[in-house]
Amino acid sequence: MLNQITDILNKILSLFSTFTISDFFDICLVAIIFYICIRIIRESRAIQLAKGLIYLAIVYGIVNLLDMEASSFIFKSIFSNILIIVAILFGPEIRNILEQVGHGATAKSFKTIIHPGVAVEIAELSDGISAVCKACSNMSDQKVGALICFENNTILGDVIATGTELNAKVSRELVENIFFPKSPLHDGAMIIRDGRVFAAGCILPLTQKTVSSSFGTRHRAAIGITEQSDAVVVVVSEETGAISVAQNGVLSTGMSVGDLRDILTTEFVPTGSSSDERIITRLVRRIRNNGK
Repeated sequence: MLNQITDILNKILSLFSTFTISDFFDICLVAIIFYICIRIIRESRAIQLAKGLIYLAIVYGIVNLLDMEASSFIFKSIFSNILIIVAILFGPEIRNILEQVGHGATAKSFKTIIHPGVAVEIAELSDGISAVCKACSNMSDQKVGALICFENNTILGDVIATGTELNAKVSRELVENIFFPKSPLHDGAMIIRDGRVFAAGCILPLTQKTVSSSFGTRHRAAIGITEQSDAVVVVVSEETGAISVAQNGVLSTGMSVGDLRDILTTEFVPTGSSSDERIITRLVRRIRNNGK
């Protein structure tokens, strides 16, 4: 194994000894292509498939270093057909990438990466959570049904595409108006992304698990989306006015407004008051929001 590591280091050194300006531009072009691809597929569940392929590649590298012949043969068979596998798994995303490039998405992506308004203030997140809690309290008293999905690390682009994009500041009045009976968007789910009402009237996948007959479609949808992502979903029952919260495929019922506020604050509002931590938080959120 030591000899293999030495060979790798020698190859790296020989590579840098012949490094030219054309190699630099070559690397830049490949980086741009990867950036555009990731930027587009991150809005769909295809990003989870991409992560899986990366993990397989890491395991393949470890297997090769350890000279595990049987495992190496299996992984070599997989990666020898990687282009076909990628074409099958990412067919819709490849078409989407080509369409986006054709519509000039590349230029737009460079603008958004330096846009100063992308970062989300912690105060805005807190205000949004407070507004949602107040709205849920009022809707609970009036027995108005609601389904509010807080996007977390897993991007819900596929779900957002099924509804109407709003990208509006969260307010109690807006939340209550959207879920007011017979309003155009009251039947679907509201998606809150980084402290803003990003979309409404969205369709969530229903859970396939057997649940209590007392739970309606909203509750089944809340469980379903949290089985497929790390979102946090708030449900207000139209029949009883009870507030429930779904996380990781588990529905917690009979929540008070205080409990709801604590859960959302713990999950979405960064802790700590140091300026360094706030800067890191802003940078992370800026990267997550690029390409909207």
